[in-house]
Amino acid sequence: MNLTTSNSSTSLFIYEKLKSLALPLGILLLVVMMVIPLPAYLLDLFFTTNILLSLLILMVALHTFRPLDFSSFPTVLLFATILRLGLNVASTRIVLSKGHTGPDAAGHVIEAFGAFVIAGNYVVGIFVFAILIIINLVVVTKGAGRVSEVSARFTLDAMPGKQMAIDADLNAGLLTSEEAKTRREDIAKEADFYGAMDGASKFVKGDAIAGILILMINIIGGLTIGIGQHDLPISIAAENYIILSVGDGLVAQIPSLLLAIATAIIVTRISSNHDLSEQIGSQIGVKQAWLPSSAVLFLIGIIPGMPNLLFLVAGSLAFGVWYYLNRKDVSEENISQNDDFNLENKNTNANTIELDEISDNSQVSMQLGYGLIQMVDDNNDGPLISRITGVRKQLSKELGFIIPSVRVRDDLTLESNGYRIRIGQTIVGEDKVYPQLLLAIPSDNSQMKIEGIDVKDPSFNMESTWIEKHQQSRAESLGYMVVEPESVIATHLNQILNKHASELIGQDEVQSLLDNLSKTSPQLVTSTVPKVFPLNVITAILKMLLEERIPISDLRKILEVLSGVNNKNLSNTELSEIVRPSIIGLLIQQIAPLNTPLPIITFSGDLEQMILNIAKQSGENGLILESNLVQKIVTLINQTFEKLQAENKKPVLITAPSIRKDISFMLRQHIDNLDVLSFTELPDNKKIEVVATIGSDEEQKNN
Repeated sequence: MNLTTSNSSTSLFIYEKLKSLALPLGILLLVVMMVIPLPAYLLDLFFTTNILLSLLILMVALHTFRPLDFSSFPTVLLFATILRLGLNVASTRIVLSKGHTGPDAAGHVIEAFGAFVIAGNYVVGIFVFAILIIINLVVVTKGAGRVSEVSARFTLDAMPGKQMAIDADLNAGLLTSEEAKTRREDIAKEADFYGAMDGASKFVKGDAIAGILILMINIIGGLTIGIGQHDLPISIAAENYIILSVGDGLVAQIPSLLLAIATAIIVTRISSNHDLSEQIGSQIGVKQAWLPSSAVLFLIGIIPGMPNLLFLVAGSLAFGVWYYLNRKDVSEENISQNDDFNLENKNTNANTIELDEISDNSQVSMQLGYGLIQMVDDNNDGPLISRITGVRKQLSKELGFIIPSVRVRDDLTLESNGYRIRIGQTIVGEDKVYPQLLLAIPSDNSQMKIEGIDVKDPSFNMESTWIEKHQQSRAESLGYMVVEPESVIATHLNQILNKHASELIGQDEVQSLLDNLSKTSPQLVTSTVPKVFPLNVITAILKMLLEERIPISDLRKILEVLSGVNNKNLSNTELSEIVRPSIIGLLIQQIAPLNTPLPIITFSGDLEQMILNIAKQSGENGLILESNLVQKIVTLINQTFEKLQAENKKPVLITAPSIRKDISFMLRQHIDNLDVLSFTELPDNKKIEVVATIGSDEEQKNN
């Protein structure tokens, strides 16, 4: 048994070594082939291998789903070109040195191809070869080279927009860091690939030009050597050397043409979930196109003097394709109608109303118009579901509890492209998306307006435009961030769930958190809940923390602070204020990462003292400020907040502890994203940057 394992390991080791040495040895063999004369039978073997290699490359190009699936193509193209040129050098040596012996001097492959093309007429053979060269050089190679050049330029121009889209999806929780890293790598590979293809297409062009020159050298040199050195008659010399030259050129040009076609396929390929044949077949199978084509062919077929039978047969075939496609559509429509009929009968025969039909106990639900059902398949899967799952996973990590599942269902009362988000039974968000389009969101670098359906982005209320998918590259090159429809809905959902996080946690969820914590800190949990505070009080405190976007992921620290509270008669609000300083770092690290100063807005001394005096006079009634003063404070803070957000800074307002809660409640009605902290909550080791002082003369002048 050990001997078998040892032999297997040795064989695997040898195989891996040979595999790693295959490419270097192949390159050395190509160089040797250009220097050392090869016998005719080896030329036959290498020419056959060259044709096989070109066919394999073409078949792989046809069956790739996207260009990056064959990312090694530029390098493979280089090696294949060098192989073919090496064979040309070796065959030219034999043609010129041994061509006087007959058409089989350079092997049977060259002789057979030459005789087949020439077919007894040297002039015809040369012109046929010239046509192949023109097709390869002027049509296929030139077109592929142009497409490669344009693709490389557009890909590089679109890179910033694609990077922005990845960053946006990552920040919205639609992607994990690993998925974002993979997408960034794909973008870099795509740029490298099209850049390499731009250069690799020049190999094909140079190879076609080299084929013309080699043919001329073989014919002129062969005739000169045959007549001058070997005293052959002109007819015999022409027969030998032209057959050998054309055969040699043809054996080289056929693989060259195959590789040129493969190059054109790769650079013109559009990424898809199907190979090229399936993609083309699905797109040309439009019945409305086949019937008019059939009618035109029939009309041509009845014109006197035309090859009537041929056109009538072609028209019949086109009509047959239309008939098949039409039957297929009718069959699918009947199946759909039968399903609807069965569903209608089922609903009609139901004499009872189920409770599930009138009540929905899901905490979060999303209703889709019938035009958006395609984003969710029959198995409750699809691009939208995976995005929603990503949002829940990311938010659960950030907030510290499991976000409930989102129930997605259709709602025929909504307009076709509309969707609606509910928390419980309350509608908290609704908008519409276009599943066949993409949303282009302008950035500071956007160069010009792009045409499309102008809307407001549902998440950030930014001016945006729905565009066709073929406009994506242009939009990204103009500085737009292009987002898929499911990402638009998922980002909107992410924003709503974050805003209403306190409504998503209840006593059942808190009990689950406590049960999980008891696995590592059983004594802390049992000594705090319910001995010190009952479950409903703990739940109320956590809800208040989440209302102000403070994560509750460090439940251990929260319970440690609560277990040390001596006064058990404090209100839930007072208890949450006691807990805040111990876990406020979880919020601050989301706003300003480590080693980044925290931008803060403060009140001027006079304004804060005035608010403190008003708070003392108001007593237990809460902070009561005049509407004009509130409006003035909100306007100044909002202007400063928007200005700093444009600079990618998210400031927080700092105030005195005694009025922090009231100020936070007042401002949250007007500026939803503003966090209000007390100066006692600022960590000692955190750098701060005062970006504005509300109420100072300088601030009023600036605004």
